[in-house]
Amino acid sequence: MADHQLVGKTGRVTGRVGPGRIGEVVIPVRGGTEAFHAYANDTNEEIAPGTRVLVVELLPPRTVVVTPL
Repeated sequence: MADHQLVGKTGRVTGRVGPGRIGEVVIPVRGGTEAFHAYANDTNEEIAPGTRVLVVELLPPRTVVVTPL
């Protein structure tokens, strides 16, 4: 069941995450990868596509809060 947990996993930004916008990240989960909507942990921070991120919070059903690594 550990593969079903999202908090603490690393992923990659595929759609820019920034102030006032929702981005997209791809995270390895359940034996594959899935895309999730994403917000930055720091609301003033912009995270560019390709940046590796850490999931710090899950907002069900498919949104995560991330911080860059």
